[in-house]
Formats: sequence, structure tokens, C-alpha cells
Amino acid sequence: MQSVEQGDRGVFLGTHTPRLDEKGRLFLPARFRDELAGGVVLTKGQDRCLFVYTADEFARRAEAVQRASQATRAARDAARTFFSSAFDQQPDKQGRITVPAGLRTYAGLDRDCVVVGAGNRLEVWDLGAWEAEEGSREDAFADLSEEVLPGLL
Repeated sequence: MQSVEQGDRGVFLGTHTPRLDEKGRLFLPARFRDELAGGVVLTKGQDRCLFVYTADEFARRAEAVQRASQATRAARDAARTFFSSAFDQQPDKQGRITVPAGLRTYAGLDRDCVVVGAGNRLEVWDLGAWEAEEGSREDAFADLSEEVLPGLL
């Protein structure tokens, strides 16, 4: 994994452009395969992308979701979506995972995809959706102030 160490875990970095094959399988970027060899969990992410966590990171996230108060409808809905859309996968020898049809539909994945390192997870995007997101995000990033991300700028 191309990473910067953060405690005992690496940080996923970079942008990669794999393709889905006709069976809905996605080649994980080679530089991440060692880190992901122990298994991954795919789930719905915000912005119509998919989140890919290592099994350990998903367990940490799941624990945090379960500790959160379920007193509000929004919290219950978020927990339901997080868990009901999650699928555990074991990458095959070629580093492929199968993206379930429901998740492909949710993220609009057809053939051309983008896998981006997003710190503690990977995100899988449809190429067109990523290009649109990237364009709007870059303008917003240029306008960030110190209050939004203290210590970054």
C-alpha cells in the first residue's frame, strides 16, 4: 500500500482507474493488495460512491456506529444503511473483488471506475461522477479557510 503511517495503520493515497469486468469484478490497485489481502468490506458511501474498508477498519467503524445513540431517526437510518449495504469480500489471487449488483447500481458503476485513497478507506466512483465531483471539489478546496481544516492550510 502506498501509505503514510498513522499510528499502526497506513493511510490510503492516490487515484487509480481500474475497470469493472463483465462479471462485476473490480481489480484493486496493486499497491493496496497487501493491506487488503486480509479481506475488505464494501458499503455505500456518501455522494453515490462506495467505501472499501479493511476488515479491521470496518470493525472499528461498526463499533462506533453501534455505540452511537439510536434516539434519532437519522442515526437509526444511517446505521441501517451502513450495515444493510455492507458486503465482506476476500480479494482473489488477481486482487479482484466482486461488487454486488445493488452497490453497482447505487454508485452508477458500469465499466470505467476510479478508486481513490481517502485516508482510512478507499472510495470507488463511476468515472464520470468522479470527474464532476473532482471539478466542484477543487474549486471549493481553493476557497477553504483555516477554520475548516485547522493545521492543513
